Amino acid sequence: MQNLHIVENPIVKRDLTYLRNKETKEYQFRLALKRIAYALAIEISKTFELKEIEVETPLEKTVGYKLKKQIVLVPVLRAGLSFVNSFIEMVPSAKVGHIGLARDEETLQPVEYYYKTPKELEISKTIVLDPMLATGGSASAAINFLKAKGASDLVFAGLIAAPEGVEKLWKDHPDVPVYIAALDRELNERGYILPGLGDAGDRTYGTL
Repeated sequence: MQNLHIVENPIVKRDLTYLRNKETKEYQFRLALKRIAYALAIEISKTFELKEIEVETPLEKTVGYKLKKQIVLVPVLRAGLSFVNSFIEMVPSAKVGHIGLARDEETLQPVEYYYKTPKELEISKTIVLDPMLATGGSASAAINFLKAKGASDLVFAGLIAAPEGVEKLWKDHPDVPVYIAALDRELNERGYILPGLGDAGDRTYGTL
């Protein structure tokens, strides 16, 4: 699939196993999720543009670098919040917006209930954070909101995805790269990813 990047390494695969295991406790789940988010942040950061600056070491002047664009993180509430701290630790200058989208369990369509983002999205690199890319409806809606506010340089970062969700994003937003840790088999009749790991938000925050 075009624009799909699966971040694979032994630590990520080990931590995905922790996340999938129904016996994993909340604190273990959060720690594993945090480590995978670091891996995603590092992979996505390879696409960041740099500009040269002059820096003075204790011995002499030399060439250094800074990020060319402001980085804006936009977690989709609430599960997307679990990615924010890892990304901010990697990019301390990042700004953070929020989009609240609830899934209608009857139609499986996203319903907006909150939206707040930093200004100047049109000159920023915006990373949408949402661990589960299931039907793709929420992610696509979030990206639509951001584009309407001027965002044009967008990336989606998730944990696991179903083929249906990836296909939805590719169809609606072929310009948006998708970074995930695993591509799972399919969706069930309720719109949950299989084999999946359950509801990432519930398992992160202990609201099962």
